[in-house]
Parts: sequence; structure tokens; C-alpha cells
Amino acid sequence: MSQIPQKLISGFQRFRKQHFESNDNFYQQLVTSGQTPKTLVVACCDSRVDPALVLDCEPGDLFVIRNVANLVPPAEGRAGHHGTTAAIEYGVRTLAVQHIIVFGHARCGGINALVRSGGESQTDSFIGDWMGLAEAARASVMRDMPDAPLEELSRACEQRAILGSLKNLMTFSWVKEPVEQGKLTLHGLYFDIEQGQLLQFNEKTQRFEAL
Repeated sequence: MSQIPQKLISGFQRFRKQHFESNDNFYQQLVTSGQTPKTLVVACCDSRVDPALVLDCEPGDLFVIRNVANLVPPAEGRAGHHGTTAAIEYGVRTLAVQHIIVFGHARCGGINALVRSGGESQTDSFIGDWMGLAEAARASVMRDMPDAPLEELSRACEQRAILGSLKNLMTFSWVKEPVEQGKLTLHGLYFDIEQGQLLQFNEKTQRFEAL
């Protein structure tokens, strides 16, 4: 077996020294009490966008699901190998989270590729098939902003894809019911990694606004 990068090993050693070899009993408490996060986050796999770092959270605060372009598929009529859906179901039905955040970001490679593709699906690509979930967002952006430069098109699509995922969340009965009962709240956040800003979708203004 090949060697794990030394940077990661050194990082673990510092982590262990801080949390397991000192008097810090934080992780011991997490072990005995179990995880009780109040917030579920659907985030992108992008290595630059770690929601726990961006939101400055401690272990145990967030139940994080990461996939390409932070997409949520709609409910389907059958069970299957649906990792994102399964994780959301666990967060809502088992952990009883009170908030779900779809956490998008600027400079998303998946969204940029989708916009540049012109909506042409790649039948031989897992990524191409997955990004089809955001095709409605891409199509609406192209309809509304046909002459905009690629950067503006991508940014608009990144934000509209968040709204599409929020809409898809409501196709699951076990999400829709607690939302309607006031036990669960859905949020759309957009991290602008260029400006260092966090934007939230405002349902009243129908815009993403800086927090």
C-alpha cells in the first residue's frame, strides 16, 4: 500500500495531541452522547469550500453531505443507490435536524462545465448525467441572459441550481411534512469565494443577499 501524504499524517498527529493526549474531553463527550446536529448541509465536493471551515463550526455541529455542485435530486418512485438522498433521509428522519442548508459557491467547476456544454448530455459520464439535475437552472439562465458573458452565466446558474435543489427537497414527504409543521426550515446559501461573502436567498425579494 502506498504511503499517505506526510502532511495528512502530521495533521492527524497534531489533532490527536490536541484532543486525545491533553485534558480536552470534547471528543469523549461526542462519543458518549452521540451526534445531535441541528443543521444538515448539502455542499459541493470542491476542496476550497468546506462548510465547517466557512461557518466556523465545531465537530458535531453540522451533518454534511458533499457531492458535485451541491445538488439534491428529486424524489423517485423507487429505492436505489442514492447516496445524497439516503443521507438527507437519515439527517431528517433519524437525527431530526431542524435546518437544511443547500450551500452553493462561486467558481463551481460542475456548473461551469454545464453552462459551457450548452445542455448537451454526456451519456458515458457519471458527472454529465449527475449535472443533468441542474439543466433546468442552466436553461432558465440562458433564456433570461442570452448575451451575458460566461462568468455571469455561471454565477446565475450556480444560484438558480441552489433554488432547484431546495425545490427538489420538497418532493420528499419526510421533508415536506416537517417544513409545513414548522419543525424544519430550508435555506439557500451562496459562498462568494472571490469576495469572501456569504449570501442567503431572500424569499421576499427573490434575490441572494449578503449576510
